[in-house]
Order: sequence, then structure tokens, then C-alpha cells
Amino acid sequence: MKRIYYIVFILISGLFFVPSCNNGDHMQATKTYQKIIDSIPAQQWEKLSRQKIYFGHHSVGYNIIDGIKDIMSEKEAINLNIKETDDANKFNEPIFGHSRVGQNMDWQSKIYDFHNKIENSLGAKADIAFFKFCYVDITEETDIQELFQAYKKNMKKTQNDFPDMLFIHATTPIRIANTSWKTWVKKLIGKDDIWEYADNIKRNAFNDLIRQEYGGSGRLFDIARAESTYLDGNREIFEEDGERYEALVPNFTNDGGHLNEIGRKLVAAHLLKTLVSIVN
Repeated sequence: MKRIYYIVFILISGLFFVPSCNNGDHMQATKTYQKIIDSIPAQQWEKLSRQKIYFGHHSVGYNIIDGIKDIMSEKEAINLNIKETDDANKFNEPIFGHSRVGQNMDWQSKIYDFHNKIENSLGAKADIAFFKFCYVDITEETDIQELFQAYKKNMKKTQNDFPDMLFIHATTPIRIANTSWKTWVKKLIGKDDIWEYADNIKRNAFNDLIRQEYGGSGRLFDIARAESTYLDGNREIFEEDGERYEALVPNFTNDGGHLNEIGRKLVAAHLLKTLVSIVN
């Protein structure tokens, strides 16, 4: 009987708990990303501004681009020519070009579209290129080994065809641990099958492969690690079957997956740091 009362108490308490972003969060976020940005000398920003960069993405990518623009508005030393384009003619001068790549929920289309953009036009112009998958591309049903091997094979060929280009590799974005009152009941009664975690578990599996393969290259943009790290350095982790997995910090999003103003600045700062590190 006490167990039932405890479950009811947890459920009722959850109805009144809604994560929010307050001024303290914004202030701490500002200190966190500014610490990253301020650690980079002005001459390194100037060198980055002379690069021709291409970034293929979808919605979370737009969030990250907005985060870069936010940071640029506050940091005069950063002067990137950000344009939404994959037109090779626009890469005759320094540019941070970006565009959609492939179709959402079709990871194969993203691999092949990025490969074709580089092979057919951008490879002769860009200095740096990369793309990211979206969280909707990887679900419980995704064959992670098939995805990773296809990605690795195509990126290897593209790198061989354009050995002077710098290719960045990115982990895929993650979502919040998609829990509800039903999830908490399952956990309380000891049920093992918690399907609400399944998609994020597959994203974690892909990200682990990306880190193992490219983590030592110096060209890893670890989106998921940035998304799962609180402002105080703690991690947003969930457990399933004795394993620990990363999830998106709830205060970095307004809808469970896309990045809000706090999240986009922090992830953008990590991207800028990655870019600066590979051109210096």
C-alpha cells in the first residue's frame, strides 16, 4: 500500500514540475560559452574568416547557425561571411556556406547528397566541409552498423578524392530522455522494457562509433556531448539495462529536440572552437 501511495505522490508532483529557463540560466550560459570564445586569440578568428566552409544540415543545423550569429553579434573579432548556399560560385571568396542536405528520416539521402555536392562542385572550392545527421534520422529501427559503414565508406572516398580538404565529423544530436508518468511507473515497478529511451539509445550507439573512429583526428564536432553537458559541467544521463546514455539537457530546448537560445549558443561555441582548432 505504501508503494502505491508513493507512486501517486510522484505522479502528482510531476504535474507541477515544468523545466524552465530563467535569467540565472542565461547568465550562466553566457559565462560558459564566452569562456570558450574568449580563450581564442583574435588572430585565430581572423584566420578562420579567410576560410571557405560548407556545412550541410537540417533544423538543428539552423539552430547552430543562429547560435553562431548570436555569438558574432557579441564578439566583434568573429567576422564570418555566413550565407545559406551550396552554389560553388559563391565559394570564390571566404564564406561560411550552409544548406539543407538530403531528406529528413532518410540517412542514406544525406550521405549521398553531401558526397555529390563535394564531388560535383564544392570539392574544388571549399577548404572545410562537413554535415550532420538529425535526430529523426536515427530511431529504434535504425541499423547502426549499416549507417556507420555507409558513412565511413563515403567519407573515405570523398577524402581520397580531395586530400587537401579538411572534413569534420559530427555526432548526431540527441533528444531529452522522453519520459512521462508512464515511464516513471515502469521504472518504479521494475519493468525492463522502457521504449521511450530506445531512439536515444540508438543515437548514442552511432555517436560512440563516430567518437571511436574520428575522436583522435582532431576533427570531431561532438554535438551530443555539448548537448548533454549542463552549465556546471554535470551530465544529463539516463540508465537502461545497467548502461548509461546521454540525453539533451532539458533547459537547452523548448520542444525536446531543437535548441533554444541557451542551447544553440553553447553548441555553436563548440563548433567554432573545433573550426579554429583545425585551421591553426
